Amino acid sequence: MHRRQFLGAAAAAALLGRVARAESFPSDLKITRIVSFDLHTRRSKYVGKNAGRGDHGQNSRDRMARLYTNMGVEAVGRCWKDKESLAPLLGKNPFKDFDLASRKMPGPLGSRTMVLWDLAGKVLEKPVYRLLGGAKSGNVPVYDGSIYFADLLPQYHAQWKDRFKEEIDMGLRAGHRAFKIKIGRGNKWMDRDAGDARDIEVIETIRKHAGDEVHLGVDANNGYDLPGAKRFLDRAKGLGVEFLEEPFREQVEPCLQLKQFIAERGYKTLLADGEGQDDVEAYRPFVEAKALDMLQGDMYGLGIEGILAEAAMAQPQGILVAPHNWSSLLSLFMQVHIGLVVPNFYRAEHDPLTSDVLIYDGYRIADGVCSVPDAPGFGLALDERRFARVTVNFDLRA
Repeated sequence: MHRRQFLGAAAAAALLGRVARAESFPSDLKITRIVSFDLHTRRSKYVGKNAGRGDHGQNSRDRMARLYTNMGVEAVGRCWKDKESLAPLLGKNPFKDFDLASRKMPGPLGSRTMVLWDLAGKVLEKPVYRLLGGAKSGNVPVYDGSIYFADLLPQYHAQWKDRFKEEIDMGLRAGHRAFKIKIGRGNKWMDRDAGDARDIEVIETIRKHAGDEVHLGVDANNGYDLPGAKRFLDRAKGLGVEFLEEPFREQVEPCLQLKQFIAERGYKTLLADGEGQDDVEAYRPFVEAKALDMLQGDMYGLGIEGILAEAAMAQPQGILVAPHNWSSLLSLFMQVHIGLVVPNFYRAEHDPLTSDVLIYDGYRIADGVCSVPDAPGFGLALDERRFARVTVNFDLRA
């Protein structure tokens, strides 16, 4: 770790220790009710295939939990836990044994702790990023991760280049200045050579249309092998591909060989991977060998605690973190709070979903960054009139 990084980390740890000592949760706080429901969300466009899966469509959902307390404080957050997993929280103070300095939320939810962090912030009247050690609000870099295989959708076959231009324009109007483009058509949907050529054509089309100032990365969803990844990088030379994600199933030695190839060619493309891991320790061999430039643990799969642990593991080796996020509106909010805390944070991934039930006005994307509200918890609320029409999965009461 560089001296500046060490001093910054030490200062952050000291600040967090002071915050932890200064804050205390009411001893008589109790959760009195838990409501599970699905938050249905919708994209502004229909999303097609990637290298391994069929059409992703236009609709998604987040399984949510709403917590009520005996103090009138309520919390809401993403939580896919079932009734049996959530029931132990009823009638309990979830923060009885919570050491804030550890940044590890106790309880029965494992890594699915978003709703408890929201409750903690609302009880203490502080945003989550402050509870995690962040000093002040701000903006976090973000990218649009929704550029899939629009060219393979029947309605765009004849004018697929125009469709990619339209999608980039949609993203630019939404405030994005960085995009992730899906590649790997030759893995499943097209002949190998034709698919690989189309991958390059798509990037060329987007780069020419968007200009040199826009950041572009690519995601192969394991649709290449090592020789194919090398061919892709050679063909993409000069297109400003900032990162290559999941070129093949991650293994240390092939990743090291690809990194050596990138270095020998003088390319600047970062090698990224890791969204499929559900254990932070799985990254350790890659970190110790410096086999990746960027770790992409799934935001919800690893949770807040897991992404923080991943970042702490990666930072001394100069490795970035860029949490994976797809099919979730709520995971964007977790990412950007972490982005105000983690020094080796790259960008948050945005799946452009919207909801008319959840109120999240403090999060705005403009000029390539997402604002983070200086509001208790995650700064989220529910539109009660619309929430009344939501289908409840279960309703637990103490």
